[in-house]
Amino acid sequence: MKKPDKLLNTKLWIALLFITGIQWAAYSQTTLKGIVTDEITKETIIGAIVQVKGTSVGTATDVDGYYEVRVDSFPCKIVVSYIGYVTRQIDVNAAATELNITLTLKTDESEIVIVGYDTQRKEDVVGSIVKIDPEETKNIPVASFDAQLQGKAAGVQVNSQNGIPGDAVVVRIRGASTINASADPLYIIDGVFINNESMSTVDLGGKATSPLADINPADIENIEVLKDASATAIYGSRGANGVVIVTTKRGNYEQKPTLTFTTTQGAAWADKSRLWKQTTGPEHATLVNEAWINSGVDNPSLNQNYANRPFRPVSEGGRGNPEDQQTYDRISDLFRTGYLQQYDLGLQGGGKNNKYYFGASYNKQEANIRPVFYERASFKANIDSKISERISFGVSNTLSYSFRNQTRAGTGTGTGIFQSALHTPTYQPKNNPDGTPSRQSPFDNLDILLSDVFIRTASLRYIGNSYATFDLLKNKDLKFRTSFSLDYNLYDESEYNTSRTLKGAATRGFGLSNISQNTTWINEQTITYRKSIRNKHTLGVLVGNTLQSNTLKGTYTTGTGFPNNTYTQISSASVRNANQEWTKSTLASFFSRVDYNYKHKYYVEASIRADGSSKFGENNRWGYFPSVGASWRIKQENFMQNVKPVSDLKVRTSYGILGNQNGINNFAAQGLWTGGANYPNTPGTADQPGTTPLQLANKNLRWEKTQQLDFGIDIAFFNNRIALTTDFYYKRTTDLLLPTQVPATTGFTTYLTNSGEISNKGIEIAIQTQNIKSKKFSWNTSFNFTRNVNKVEKLENPYVYGSRDMVRNEEGYALYSFWMYNQLYVDKQTGQAVFEDVNGDGQITVADRKIMGNANPKFFGGLTNTFKYAGFDLNVFFVYQYGNKVVSFDRILNEGGGTKDNNRGIFEYNMNRWQKPGDDTDVPRVTSVGNNYGIEQNSRFLEDGSFIRLKTLTLGYTVPVDFTKKYSVQSVRFFVTGTNLLLFTKYKGPDPEAVHTSEQNARGIDVGTPPQPVSVQGGLTITL
Repeated sequence: MKKPDKLLNTKLWIALLFITGIQWAAYSQTTLKGIVTDEITKETIIGAIVQVKGTSVGTATDVDGYYEVRVDSFPCKIVVSYIGYVTRQIDVNAAATELNITLTLKTDESEIVIVGYDTQRKEDVVGSIVKIDPEETKNIPVASFDAQLQGKAAGVQVNSQNGIPGDAVVVRIRGASTINASADPLYIIDGVFINNESMSTVDLGGKATSPLADINPADIENIEVLKDASATAIYGSRGANGVVIVTTKRGNYEQKPTLTFTTTQGAAWADKSRLWKQTTGPEHATLVNEAWINSGVDNPSLNQNYANRPFRPVSEGGRGNPEDQQTYDRISDLFRTGYLQQYDLGLQGGGKNNKYYFGASYNKQEANIRPVFYERASFKANIDSKISERISFGVSNTLSYSFRNQTRAGTGTGTGIFQSALHTPTYQPKNNPDGTPSRQSPFDNLDILLSDVFIRTASLRYIGNSYATFDLLKNKDLKFRTSFSLDYNLYDESEYNTSRTLKGAATRGFGLSNISQNTTWINEQTITYRKSIRNKHTLGVLVGNTLQSNTLKGTYTTGTGFPNNTYTQISSASVRNANQEWTKSTLASFFSRVDYNYKHKYYVEASIRADGSSKFGENNRWGYFPSVGASWRIKQENFMQNVKPVSDLKVRTSYGILGNQNGINNFAAQGLWTGGANYPNTPGTADQPGTTPLQLANKNLRWEKTQQLDFGIDIAFFNNRIALTTDFYYKRTTDLLLPTQVPATTGFTTYLTNSGEISNKGIEIAIQTQNIKSKKFSWNTSFNFTRNVNKVEKLENPYVYGSRDMVRNEEGYALYSFWMYNQLYVDKQTGQAVFEDVNGDGQITVADRKIMGNANPKFFGGLTNTFKYAGFDLNVFFVYQYGNKVVSFDRILNEGGGTKDNNRGIFEYNMNRWQKPGDDTDVPRVTSVGNNYGIEQNSRFLEDGSFIRLKTLTLGYTVPVDFTKKYSVQSVRFFVTGTNLLLFTKYKGPDPEAVHTSEQNARGIDVGTPPQPVSVQGGLTITL
């Protein structure tokens, strides 16, 4: 046999090795494949570019969002990009064959909106939701973020009731829908349903503190207000008054640490040109004498006690001539210039699998009245972690400590600080001749109230949420989330009145110490499924449940009889009393939502929630709250593509049923007994303990239900340079939770039932424009307008509220209507006030009182203009309100024409009284006889509360980046902010928004209320 040729064998081996090398090189490469999807909608992205960084290897996703790319070696970086999305770089450290990638839409391309338990693109939202940028509001010097929302969103009415920092404000979304239950919206912060009901128990003259002041506005990233049924029905029994969702700041994955420090320093004061104008001492004495003389003429029997007249010559039994009286100014003693200071520090960033945000803040605001101030220190920690590609975990923590140095700024004859300053006659000296504090009127001495009354509260609050999410499928279409939330508030109050005060004089001092604890925990589970099919059909399904418990307990103690004024603790009192309270409610909920859209043109959404509450009767323990909504993005249709001026056009509509259980007794449906009804025993022995019925049961008690219909239009022009949103809505609330009278034979006067109906209908308009946009200069405008019409549709009996029963809720009229006597005019010849004789019986009696306007504005809103040039920025923000009425109760008390003698001060306006035939005035002849000053519910004191207010004016300057980067500083910004600089109103009082009580039904009554301060503050923000 012939031997093989050696050369041939060599060639064969070389060929074999070459082929093997090629195969080995081929097999050493790894094929990486997967799907690229939108992070929010889960839809696949067609045409996304997937590249291996540093090589020319790359591909594009196909019609199913699928890609396949070969990788030579590991580790490597995969770069994924697509127009309108944030480019991602992903580290692949080990050999892998499958990698699904999600991309995030750029914020300048589309806005992400938080909806109930989920997020959506703004253009995909069916419901009525408005997003508020906290950057525009956070520097307004108020303690709570809800007060900063005024004028920023259509349909959201915000009124600051007074100028005391940390006090409660009024927030109404699309009008008030209840009488007896709470009309406040639901507040959710990082998924936590927080308590916004005041825990204050100290008598502040009708005022209430705000629990929302425990939240630092500087930590807030986004605020969204959910208004219609489609947006709020997922919250069921708590959605009838709207929902405010707050998202705090968080870090970003693969973000280098960023440190931001902001400080502001400023001052706040009252606009003295708008403070109450009082008569001088001589003017006061003149009116008192004139009233005494006229009263004696009108009724000679009143002229018998001549010697007790306060003025006229001493030789005639008086106390000197009016012109001899001095004038003592107490208002200036009460008001001051307060100091404002705030420091905020924030650190955020993240790595591949973790992201974080830490915030620390200190804020102190002195009120424009002595001795009030508010102080808050807070710490925020948000941490998120990816445990694996399919499991993530996170926590949100807020710890705050708030301290209030308070005073009784509301009503109160003996202890009200404003009653003393405003209602003490100006001729009365502040001190007696021997130097002791004078008290010639029923009111305590102002200096004593300022120095010898101590009211202090401290709030320690923790708000926390922990969550875990699990992607149940590799393609991330199915996600499970579980969370546990806690809102804990320890509220500590103390009060001490020394023996020098009227309140403490009779008992040798009065002390109070109250401690309340409010604990709310919530456990929630949700399963979310979102699937996109070939970029045509998108289906989303949400199923979840909630368990919630709220417990409030408190211990309240008082003491009298202290050794001296250096002993202020209750333990030092000779007489001590104590009381204790405990109450609890629970809620179990199940909910679901289904949404579908076709080609991002046609949308439909439906939701339902079932709530079971411990508050209601066993026959109606569960309530069911459905909603359905639809929208049509007309701009996506082919026939709209050539309509170039229109850049977007969408119509939407929704209908749903919402509930309300907030603000009523936790045991409202149950029959209750109470202890403490002791049986008296023989003298010298202790009473025997006993019980007594406290409340009648109502097994049929159920939720308030609000049906809401909404129709909206969203349209934008010229590449979104002009954007307009308009909503029309109708709300009708039935089954109001109201006390109903029962026969006295039952042993009770009322019990809680469902009766009555209220409607709200209105229109909302929001316009945003980019007026000028160039490289160096821009001018943007934002305007919103709301018109809401409120009406009590059904109410068995009228309900009256407020001092002198002037606020009346009655069928056929709006809530917060004013029930007054109508003064038609003052007779020019006689000076007598002429009132409308409504029933025509020739007499002016209570039957002649009638509804005359209400506290609701006919329309309200805000206007913002923002200008930017080079590094400068200017923001001018106005708020307005029109058509609401205000009762000036201060005028009722202080324009008595001298008929109250030395019991009340007198306002300067009373000098316009009728004096002689022919005088044309609305102030009648001063006399205590007849109705001139005998009717206090007089329409003369019902004023127009419309106003336009320059809420904020901010001028800022950002240092050029070319300069700051030399010092490794990202940015430096200086700014100056003025607040409440201008006020245009016909209202005669200091502030048309002032309300003397936090009681929700006694709206629109102003008495002794500090106005919102004018303030100017300068600030600095440094980002490293």
